[in-house]
Amino acid sequence: MKKKARFYILLAMSIFLTMVLIDSFGVFDDQTFNEVPHGSHTHYVPKDCDPPLPVSDSPTRRPSANEHIDCTGQYVPN
Repeated sequence: MKKKARFYILLAMSIFLTMVLIDSFGVFDDQTFNEVPHGSHTHYVPKDCDPPLPVSDSPTRRPSANEHIDCTGQYVPN
């Protein structure tokens, strides 16, 4: 009985740690921007820009639900 309990506890811990690892890679993240803390404020840097937008050129206001940030740092409606 103890071996079964130990097996299920280890299985649950393994599943939990696997989910934490996968989440740390951003697999479940559906935001189109990264939040970058910068002193007393936060910059919102768009993802998937080539070349990447510098943090200092990124806006400091979070985009609303019906807009996103383009690769020039401007807010664009969805």
